[in-house]
Amino acid sequence: MESKFFLGSAAVPRSAPPAVERRAEVRQPVTSGTAVLEFRGRRHLVRVVNLSDSGAMVIFPHIPDIGESLLLQLLDRGVVSAQVRWVKDGRIGLTFGFPPD
Repeated sequence: MESKFFLGSAAVPRSAPPAVERRAEVRQPVTSGTAVLEFRGRRHLVRVVNLSDSGAMVIFPHIPDIGESLLLQLLDRGVVSAQVRWVKDGRIGLTFGFPPD
C-alpha cells in the first residue's frame, strides 16, 4: 500500500520507510498526553503521540505548511517553538527550537 506525504500542496509518494534515520534521539510514545498548539493565531488542543528532546508527533486535523513555525504548549516544558517537518494522515511532525514567524 502506497502512502503519501504532503509538502505544501504537492504529494510525494513513499512506498517504504526512509533508508536513513534522521532523528538524533529516540522518541518516546505518549499514552495520554495533550498539548495546546497555536496555529495561525488560534489555539487548538492536540494529542501528543510521541515526544523527544528535539521534537514531537501530534494528531492535528488541519494541514500546516512544511516549514511553518508554530508554538506548542507542553505540560512539562511550557511553551516551545516548533517547525513543521511533515504532514500525513491527520498527524504532523514537529522539530523544536524554531522561532515563530
